[in-house]
Amino acid sequence: MAQYERIRKLERLLLQSRCLARPRALRELEVSLSTLNRDLAQLRRESGMSIRWVAERGGWEVDRSAGRQYELPGLSFGADEVHALLTMQHLLSNLDTGGLLGPYIEPLRRRLHGMLGSGGAPAAEVRRRIHVRTVGARRITLPHFQAVGSALLRRLRLVLHYHARSAAEDGQAPLPSTEPREVSPQRLVHYRDNWYLDAWCHRRRALRSFSVDAIEQVQVLDAPAIDVEEADLDAELGVGYGIFAGRPEHLAVLRFSADRARWVAAEVWHPLQRGAFDAEGRWTLKLPYSDPRELVMDILRHVPQVEVLAPQELEEEVVRRMREGLRKMGGLDE
Repeated sequence: MAQYERIRKLERLLLQSRCLARPRALRELEVSLSTLNRDLAQLRRESGMSIRWVAERGGWEVDRSAGRQYELPGLSFGADEVHALLTMQHLLSNLDTGGLLGPYIEPLRRRLHGMLGSGGAPAAEVRRRIHVRTVGARRITLPHFQAVGSALLRRLRLVLHYHARSAAEDGQAPLPSTEPREVSPQRLVHYRDNWYLDAWCHRRRALRSFSVDAIEQVQVLDAPAIDVEEADLDAELGVGYGIFAGRPEHLAVLRFSADRARWVAAEVWHPLQRGAFDAEGRWTLKLPYSDPRELVMDILRHVPQVEVLAPQELEEEVVRRMREGLRKMGGLDE
């Protein structure tokens, strides 16, 4: 029996018994007394369990006086599953550039390390073998994120001091960053390595999406948030292209060269997209959008191996951006 499975069995025997007699432990685990003592020491380190020897009963018992819970009822993990969990923890820690998850995952990480065996070799191996690089992720302020998340789940309103990066909202003058906005939070969205808050803005009396990293101050109010139906949220913010979502008004038709098609055909640009190969191996992609800004940026990544077939105004915007860039870099005469 491998050490991991043996220690897990020892843990179950201890938790199921008022006192685990030494003869039974040796018999069930099929180990020597010295190995049993080493396993007990390992279990104490990895779980924090208080295991004491009771001489008059000739066995070990768990001290439950502190009222701690040492296991998740009904859950057990094999060695492969623990490796997968540790790998996911490592990925999450790297993806979160602000260190948001670290303080909460650290106790689990220590437990997983112990479950994988003595020492730090398994975790070190994961760090050595798996590297995650994020580009464009913006740092968030942990207390702001915690306040937003707390209000969201408790269904309370927030007052935000928000630094709006866009020039205007729906053609209206942007609210100054120093002017507070009272909002009813609806959901948090993680999109392209950044966090966004979908909320009802009581000043605008409309749904808005806020970059969490652009929140300068936040206050949780003792006032109930209004709830917006999920279908209305999706219709207003979750169906149009990207974080600049809105009610889709246009259908983009893009055609990628055969070389680029092998990559783009495997990508999801929009949940409602449709795509097909033609006889020449090119990939035609159709997707709805509202605001073209983010879609234009994605199209420009594939120039010159992409064509905008429709609509004409989208093609013109892509060409305008290319010309403007060339002029600024001195590659195009006025």
